[in-house]
Amino acid sequence: MNTIGCLVILVSLGFSICQSANPCCSQPCQNRGVCMTRGADQYECDCTRTGYYGQNCTTPELLTWIKTKLKPTPNTVHYILTHFKGFWNIINNIPFLRNYIMSYVLTSRSHLIDSPPTYNGAYGYKNWEAYSNLSYYTRTLPPVPVDCPTPMGVAGKKTLPDAKLIAEKFLLRKRFIPDPQGTSLMFAFFAQHFTHQFFKTDMKKGPSFTRGLGHGVDLSHIYGEGLERQYKLRLLKDGKLKYKMINGEMYPPTVQDVQVEMHYPPHVPEEHKFAVGHEAFGLVPGLMMYATIWLREHNRVCDILIQEHPEWDDEQIFQTTRLILIGETIKIVIEDYVQHLSGYHFKLKFDPELLFNQRFQYQNRISSEFNTLYHWHPLLPDTFHIQDQEYSYQQFLFNNSVVIEHGISNLVESFSKQIAGRVAGGRNVPPAVLMVAKKSIEHSREMKFQSMNAYRKRFSMKPYMSFEDLTGEKEMAAELEELYGHIDAMEMYPGLLVEKPRPNAIFGETMVEMGAPYSLKGLMGNPICSPEYWKPSTFGGKVGFEIVNTVSLQRLVCQNVKGPCPVVSFHVPDMKHTESATINSSTSHSRQSDLNPTVILKGRTSEL
Repeated sequence: MNTIGCLVILVSLGFSICQSANPCCSQPCQNRGVCMTRGADQYECDCTRTGYYGQNCTTPELLTWIKTKLKPTPNTVHYILTHFKGFWNIINNIPFLRNYIMSYVLTSRSHLIDSPPTYNGAYGYKNWEAYSNLSYYTRTLPPVPVDCPTPMGVAGKKTLPDAKLIAEKFLLRKRFIPDPQGTSLMFAFFAQHFTHQFFKTDMKKGPSFTRGLGHGVDLSHIYGEGLERQYKLRLLKDGKLKYKMINGEMYPPTVQDVQVEMHYPPHVPEEHKFAVGHEAFGLVPGLMMYATIWLREHNRVCDILIQEHPEWDDEQIFQTTRLILIGETIKIVIEDYVQHLSGYHFKLKFDPELLFNQRFQYQNRISSEFNTLYHWHPLLPDTFHIQDQEYSYQQFLFNNSVVIEHGISNLVESFSKQIAGRVAGGRNVPPAVLMVAKKSIEHSREMKFQSMNAYRKRFSMKPYMSFEDLTGEKEMAAELEELYGHIDAMEMYPGLLVEKPRPNAIFGETMVEMGAPYSLKGLMGNPICSPEYWKPSTFGGKVGFEIVNTVSLQRLVCQNVKGPCPVVSFHVPDMKHTESATINSSTSHSRQSDLNPTVILKGRTSEL
């Protein structure tokens, strides 16, 4: 391709000028073909193993053509899986059919993620540094080349609209929009708690870097990053973690007790500065609630292993318990968390053996795109309802007294009964955390993410043809078109939040079709899911293996609270009643004065 070809593309996208530019700026290579420059104005597409050939990898091979003709669209698959409940009830009770479908779900999703990793924020081509340097998040698509006519390559205007304007005009909540899928705050806090064991951006180096030593489910948010913090949190007896008893129940120790760094403002009393694996989990009571539940579960499992193996020392009990909790976490995420997210009538199943005869790599790298798309701040309500009390953001933040005064059981039940916000559709980010959304846009630009349509194509979706196609309405679409100039210039992160939601769903198509492959690859790529690890002896024998294989969100909570088990659910139990109550008490805007947004960014925790 030469500069004349560049001119044709630019004119077709609304430009009247052309300049000497990287010929790969126009993203000429389709269907996962790799663009490589040849001189200043020529390119070559590598179509190897894409199933396509030709100059731009656009001509399908016969088998590829047949597959694409027969393959239903993602929205068709979603419709089938979220309807025909009677049919799926039958499938769920026929083990070999359920296993076959679950195996297909895992492999079809996971194979969309490159393993080993390919790019990072510094390199838009494959090299050893991009593969081996674990301090970087990996990248699914290479950065937009620096010498392109526009920020998105060749599409759109020469400059992107102001990030603050985008956040305030299209993302800021005007009125609380409840999730029609019935998602609860119990889900919202689980998402925040679970993901921050691997989303740990190192903002001192930049948004492309992670502070985490691991790139998956390692429970570092429970045990700490590195041995020094881990040993300070451990009791070093019977494999247990340190704790303190309050009102007859187990809670985390304080910072004063264990001398580990936690991010608390000066006004927090010493007795309320709980110390856990993640240094920022004192931020909100929902995070400390989960941290406390997992602390109790760890020590509970230790007691079981001590009975089974009185000959084991502290170290073996601790290490085996950690593996059991990793297994419990993955099972809960797949069978409770992802199950709820999907809205499927098909019952998902955590069974590593389903992949033992598949081509599968038991390793994982967290990508910058996964980290970015998981900024689900619209989930948050305007205020937080616990028992008969209502808390503003100002009252809720860094307030562990809420955890002690209400107790874990009451927190669980209250969060299970309060509805979360809808993520897709735009204009539902609470004012209190709008600054984080703005930073997400700025960081995406700093990392030179490709457009939303580029990611849709990468994850086997058709690109949107217009802003109205993206949003499903006219007003917002017209405003976006005026600011961006062309649909192929729409940025990924704001695009995900303004995308029209699927019918009666929390997300739009792109969020689900991008997020699910990252999630399932990260979960099933864990070492405990490999043939070498997935056996009873890894978990201390049949008893430990049974703990992993029978856990659920409800069981986890019920075994770790005093008294009767509370309502435990990622779905609001009586949605209509709860939605009405929530809307009535949440229609007023959260005041910006309720929270200084920079508090959330303090201590390199912008993901929070």
